[in-house]
Amino acid sequence: MRAALLCVLVLFCTTVAQARDLEQLAQQPRWQALLHINPGATLRDRQRSYVDDADFFLAADGAANPVSELASTVEALKQEAAPARCRFPARYRFVAEALGWREAEPFAHCAEYQEWRRSVHAKRAVLVFPASYLNSPSSMFGHTLLRLDQGDDGAVWLSWAINFGAVTTEQDNSLFYIYRGLAGGYPGRFNLVPYVQKIQQYSNMESRDIWEYTLKLDQSQIDWMIDHLWELKDINFDYYFFDENCSFRLLELIQVARPQSGLLDELRFAELPVNTVRALDQRGLVTERHYRPSKEVELAALRDRLDDQEQALARRLAADPAVAESDAFQSRPPRRQAMMARTAYSYVRFVNRKAARTEDIAGRSFALLTLVNRLPSVEDPELPDKAPPESGHGSQMLAASGGQRGSDDFGEVSYRLTYHDLLDNRRGFLDGAQIQGLGITLRSTESGAARLEELDLVSIRSLSPRGRFSKPLSWYVEGGLERAWAGRRRLTRYVQGGAGGSWRSGPWQPYLLASVRAENNSDFGPLITPGGGAEAGMLYHAGRWQWQLSSAGHYFSNDVYRHRSTLAVQYALAREHGLRASLEREGWRGDGETEFKVQWRWYFD
Repeated sequence: MRAALLCVLVLFCTTVAQARDLEQLAQQPRWQALLHINPGATLRDRQRSYVDDADFFLAADGAANPVSELASTVEALKQEAAPARCRFPARYRFVAEALGWREAEPFAHCAEYQEWRRSVHAKRAVLVFPASYLNSPSSMFGHTLLRLDQGDDGAVWLSWAINFGAVTTEQDNSLFYIYRGLAGGYPGRFNLVPYVQKIQQYSNMESRDIWEYTLKLDQSQIDWMIDHLWELKDINFDYYFFDENCSFRLLELIQVARPQSGLLDELRFAELPVNTVRALDQRGLVTERHYRPSKEVELAALRDRLDDQEQALARRLAADPAVAESDAFQSRPPRRQAMMARTAYSYVRFVNRKAARTEDIAGRSFALLTLVNRLPSVEDPELPDKAPPESGHGSQMLAASGGQRGSDDFGEVSYRLTYHDLLDNRRGFLDGAQIQGLGITLRSTESGAARLEELDLVSIRSLSPRGRFSKPLSWYVEGGLERAWAGRRRLTRYVQGGAGGSWRSGPWQPYLLASVRAENNSDFGPLITPGGGAEAGMLYHAGRWQWQLSSAGHYFSNDVYRHRSTLAVQYALAREHGLRASLEREGWRGDGETEFKVQWRWYFD
């Protein structure tokens, strides 16, 4: 009897000890990373897995209970030739190292996994950041992906790219995409594609600069990441445009390789691609960076070596290679001819990069390439020295203002969640590009309490200058709440947008846009009152100084006319601080008001 009781007691104590060991093991950072447990990085799904797919878990409550999932994993993996080993190689590696399992060939029965693993191997991991692309809602803040290089040399054409993105359909338009992306209406998945496809998409087709950051990961850490990527094949996550997006998921993947890195320790309200780069750089995970210019940047560098007459000749040459026999072309020195021919060839290739190859395009390309080879060789042009994106200001902004409108003094406080406007410090950002989202301004006057002055839901502007070799459309769209004159100065709800042209001459950039506006306020009779008008303006950039002069007016269908003219200037005090002053005149039929304001702006992540 005593022996039986002793056996029961030993068995009980052993079970308790094993349970305690499993509980401690389940708290290990790498196990938490393998399950994608949220340590508090976002407000959703705290202390449970981000994975939204039952196929990823072996325990019924595995998404919320790491201990239960670990126990089920140990049970499923412990037998030789267990099928679960083929599904979860990274989990097996974790459990085998923790429990001291010793097998020479634990995946000998996993033919599909072994074949995949032989094709997917790497000695180096690189974070790739294609710059922002305003013509695509999914890429307006830029994008991030991981590149797996098979060697230490620069031959990246055989590399693999790890990408995380929303699973969308061709029927989804831009507005529907934004709505579902903000609401988490799309599943998100990891996928593995040849890196050359991404270069073709981003640098060549979309004319986006690419920044590449080599990560400080050793071979063992890279192998952890690749094995876990197999476990994520066809596994769904929720996709949220602002936080649980392409950049955030890559941090989770890197956390598997470096579980002690602390990449997800801080709460994130918005995870922009540039924030991901900063997080890796600040934690010493970036060893070097490389800039890959877009085809448009390369073409601009070729163009800028030519004087005005040579640019005109190069443009004519691109349309008709026979121009090479003209007196105007032949009168130029051979080296200048070579520069024009090379510029013309690059231009033909650039403007037809998205079009099907026709006999005319092929013929002109061949004739120009022949001309280039016949003329003296010339050195490559010097590319612009661009600041990396992570060197720019923080993506959030807090501001304090003081000023006067009419005879009333006022004070303001403003907050903007994202990201950059035309007068912010340009370092690390695209020229002429503005992306603002979720900004709020509260104003208090001597005669009244604080009240909402402005609520910006979104404000996007793309002022791309036109020239001989590029004729992009400038455009903008914005919407939210703002105070405007409607019987009196009142809060109006509006959506506004327009398109037109922009040009550049040195530091000066004038622009002209036609625009439409739909407005709702308590003074106008219809629920929605449409209006049309125009905006003209001028940007000026000089070192730390940014200037903008603009004037916009709208004539509404109810015979109301309203216009606003603004002169604003900002001086970049430092990377994260700016001082801005503005003078604004808002007018309507027969009257108007003038406002002067000085604002200090603090940028942070």
